[in-house]
Amino acid sequence: MKKLIRRIKRLLQRILKSFASDSQQTSPLINSRPLDTSIPSVSPRWESGLVLVCSQCANERLGSTASEDLENWLKSRLKFEGLWGEFRVVSSSCLGVCPKAGITVVIVSNGSGGNSPCLIVNPRSDHELLYSYIKQNKK
Repeated sequence: MKKLIRRIKRLLQRILKSFASDSQQTSPLINSRPLDTSIPSVSPRWESGLVLVCSQCANERLGSTASEDLENWLKSRLKFEGLWGEFRVVSSSCLGVCPKAGITVVIVSNGSGGNSPCLIVNPRSDHELLYSYIKQNKK
């Protein structure tokens, strides 16, 4: 029995050494090679910004159409001002903020450096304020 335990112990040590030497090599997830180009990429028309309007925020508290109304108003306003191609407004599922009152809106722009503002918008009174905030991100 003692021999068997020693054998298992040695086998485990070899496995651990092998694993340790493999992990010191470059991880397959962190690779210095350029990305495989088999996935096509495009430059979107909405280079000034993407406006995400949470469709879940207003469902229970403000009525099921509050976020849809805000989204449609923003689209109409951007089209009227000729900015619809530069900006895009889309409905999103839950963004994880879940305010007690208002709708979560995230403005993603190329110049944000990964720091996109997350706004809590009152869908009844903040239309113009939100629109001016979006226009500030214009390239």
